[in-house]
Amino acid sequence: MDGSRKTVNIYTDGACSGNPGPGGWAAILEFGVHRRELSGYMAGTTNNRMELFAAISGLGALKEPCNVNLYSDSNYLVQAFNEHWIDNWKKNGWKTSGGGKVENQDLWFILTALTKKHNVVFIKVKGHADHPENNRCDELARAAIDEYRRINAGPDENGADSAEALPEKTLQEGEKHGAV
Repeated sequence: MDGSRKTVNIYTDGACSGNPGPGGWAAILEFGVHRRELSGYMAGTTNNRMELFAAISGLGALKEPCNVNLYSDSNYLVQAFNEHWIDNWKKNGWKTSGGGKVENQDLWFILTALTKKHNVVFIKVKGHADHPENNRCDELARAAIDEYRRINAGPDENGADSAEALPEKTLQEGEKHGAV
């Protein structure tokens, strides 16, 4: 890690209702006393895409190059970096060790670009356990799915159509103690 950079903790989680189905993602950014919560949803997605998008959103929200401890309960995300899967995929022309196409290449491209801007350490946490920030991210991601469903519900009891939603939306939950 670069001692001249700020160190930020980012906690992430993704959720999906059906796989594929509507999905939600969340990231919490912490720097000193500053805390920022981000969340959003997408239609017709997968849990792995939401896990990746949560990390992309957290890293993308940083205003300058930082040292980042990125906490995730996703083996897919953490192992891709810590076990050098990405390096192998690149060497193999974005093919898996079995010769198949690597899924979610669009998101991996964005994520690898962000890891060049920031010094990122990926840290695995146990999901749905006693990790308060991971639990909060899960809550935010699931709430985003609920918001997607609410907005995209059919006619209400009076026969009026609900507001049409875009296929994806970013919700910026309240900032506490300033911006990160």
